[in-house]
Amino acid sequence: MATVTAIASAVAARLNAAAFAQPFTAEVVFRPIFDLKNLRDLKVSVVPRAVSFGVAGRGALSRQVQVDIGIQRRLADESEIGALLDLVEEVTQCFGIGGRLPDCAGAVCTAIENEPVYAPEHIEQYRQFTSVVTLTFEVVR
Repeated sequence: MATVTAIASAVAARLNAAAFAQPFTAEVVFRPIFDLKNLRDLKVSVVPRAVSFGVAGRGALSRQVQVDIGIQRRLADESEIGALLDLVEEVTQCFGIGGRLPDCAGAVCTAIENEPVYAPEHIEQYRQFTSVVTLTFEVVR
């Protein structure tokens, strides 16, 4: 299994093992395009994003692996945005800088980004909340 796929699967497993204020099942997806009518329920997608290669030291190679976590749900009204932003923060706190994934112990979390915090254009055009959390892991071999 490719390193990026193994890390994405480990991220999904960690999310599914944690307890959040709003329940969901995270799944690894390779084509994160969804029909809005199917987003009435909370959708949490783990998507492999990028891999970059470098040298970690004498004879050791480093991989920087990025995985996106997409959090989406169709809104009944905009008052739901606050609770969804709380959920996004819970997701970011599930992974700590320097933390390791139980299912992929060689991967160390080196960065966590949340951009966009939410996509205003999705709310305006589609009444859909969309937020993306990007995790960066370093793997040295």
